[in-house]
Amino acid sequence: MVQFETVIGLEVHAQLKTKTKIFCGCSTEFGKEPNENVCEVCSGMPGVLPVLNEKVMEYAAKMGLATNCTVNQKSIFARKNYFYPDLPKGYQISQFELPICEHGHLDIAYEDKSGEPCKKRIGLTRIHMEEDAGKNIHSAAENASFVDLNRTGVPLIEIVSEPDMRNAEEAVAYLKSLRSILLYLDICDGNLEEGSFRCDVNISVRPFGQEEFGTRAELKNINSFRNVHKAIYYEVARQIDLIEDGEKIIQETRLYDADKGTTHSMRGKADAHDYRYFPDPDLVPLVIADEWLAEWQASLPELPAERKARFESDFKVSEQDADLLTSEKDVADYFEAVLDSYNEPLKVVNWIKGEFLRELNQSGCSVSECKFTPEMMAKLVELVDKEVISIKIGKDIFNEIFTEGLDPVKFVKDKGLEQNSDSSSLEAAVDKVLADNPNEVEAYKGGKKKLVSFFMGQVMKETKGQANPGIVSKMIQQKLS
Repeated sequence: MVQFETVIGLEVHAQLKTKTKIFCGCSTEFGKEPNENVCEVCSGMPGVLPVLNEKVMEYAAKMGLATNCTVNQKSIFARKNYFYPDLPKGYQISQFELPICEHGHLDIAYEDKSGEPCKKRIGLTRIHMEEDAGKNIHSAAENASFVDLNRTGVPLIEIVSEPDMRNAEEAVAYLKSLRSILLYLDICDGNLEEGSFRCDVNISVRPFGQEEFGTRAELKNINSFRNVHKAIYYEVARQIDLIEDGEKIIQETRLYDADKGTTHSMRGKADAHDYRYFPDPDLVPLVIADEWLAEWQASLPELPAERKARFESDFKVSEQDADLLTSEKDVADYFEAVLDSYNEPLKVVNWIKGEFLRELNQSGCSVSECKFTPEMMAKLVELVDKEVISIKIGKDIFNEIFTEGLDPVKFVKDKGLEQNSDSSSLEAAVDKVLADNPNEVEAYKGGKKKLVSFFMGQVMKETKGQANPGIVSKMIQQKLS
């Protein structure tokens, strides 16, 4: 049976965090009433001229520098011609032959399907600037379609990878790494649901050993990393089934249906020549001065890969934990802020990757919106570390103090939750538990040593979770021996 190799390339569109659009002064604020953020320029009225937003150029160059690209100090804007209701000018201002950035790479780390750690370098073909299109809104109730031009002219960078990825795991790892860099640079908010970070997935398959690429399909309408993973696996299986049935793959654009977990044809896929690119006569060639480039290079923050390496070397956290902490800048900042108040990295990271991230996900709030400050987290870790309260008590109260933003020290004191280390009262609780469970005591003495966990649980229940587990464990074993 013929074995097939998957070939994946990604085109990522990142909406830049500028206050105004790329070629006019209209606001880029999300969520406004339809057609509120529109003027003569972005709506394509005759006789108007575009003027480049300098921040767009700066942000695009910084992304190129952060991904090991060559930043071209001369680049040209081009017109990409196609006709669609949400494109009022009948063309999109983009870049083609001379983009702002080229020939970069990104190193990714991920786990394959078997859970084995893997690393790979993914090539970046180019990064170019362009304007976004508007949005078509279809109303079944009114049997009509509408066009909202608020998004028209919002600045984007398109990041085009080489076809270097061979499975869904690599594609998702690449996307997460790109998004993380954008967040660290603070040039894109990375919101997949709102469309400020979105990707088109180009997929083809070929028999192993064949150098020539197969016919590719482009997948659109994917709004989460999980759906990217699922869409790739579905599309690969679909293409292999067609080939094995003797049918041909059609070069086309397909939409992913998240509810059904399937892809379906949208339209034929156009090639570059179909768009009839030519230099935009209204925009002069863009020339980046040496001093600008040097200034942007010097202003780059510590990027995720560098921060991950520092966390591993300075704080001795594992590679997996360092990757988890640094993938989101806000989480990494929170971690370091906790250490400013209580410098126990390995103990802090356990609380952050466990209770903290769980509560963040369940509450739906961001780190910046969280009421539970780094100083509060530091106090909680210290309370447990110094055995003022048990780990169990710490975990039991975490939801309440996290949600309300309560001071752990005051909360523990007001609720009387301090850990009980008094030997006489603990001995009485242990004696009661052993007396109440004679069958388990005999089973333990008969060799079932794991029953010590049962006795521990019963003592904790008896003391309402306030018993010092270290003292109780020794006491139980001494009495049973």
